[in-house]
Amino acid sequence: MLRKIRRIVTGHNAQGRSVIVSDAPSPHVLALLDDPPFGLTDLWVTYGSPADNSGSADAAARPAITLEPPRGGSIFRVVEFPPDQATVGKLDRKKLFEAMHAGGAMDREGARHPGMHTTATVDYAIVLAGEIYAIMDEGETLMRAGDCLIQRGTNHAWSNRSNAPCLVVFVLVSAKPL
Repeated sequence: MLRKIRRIVTGHNAQGRSVIVSDAPSPHVLALLDDPPFGLTDLWVTYGSPADNSGSADAAARPAITLEPPRGGSIFRVVEFPPDQATVGKLDRKKLFEAMHAGGAMDREGARHPGMHTTATVDYAIVLAGEIYAIMDEGETLMRAGDCLIQRGTNHAWSNRSNAPCLVVFVLVSAKPL
């Protein structure tokens, strides 16, 4: 089972005073694999820039969880990556990308890693726990808790070569396609 990610959302009451609107695990979860746990939890979505902070609707409540944010918007999410060794023979890359409504993002060659993909986004990635390799077409780097990466529309993948899960926070911002 994926870790439950506590999400605290603020807003305004009828008098315009700031309040905590909700404080509970985010219900917006896409499990890509149950054993071992692999999936993502969306915390918030924006639909344009500047973002609209009016109203009290849950902006992450969408018909489907998608890899990319809405055009002009953003997604704030946490991804739990299991160790690569635990997923051998359990992942179908085509089904994985289709589950995120991102079949077009998948690298058709998949030469370096089966998870290679490209998105029309700028992604800010922060490792919360564990370690993971950021893989590019040429080269890779090991990231540990506290490390940050800015992914700028590149073909990339993530590889957890450790024996423990890795938690990564992502903020995906819609960008012009390259």
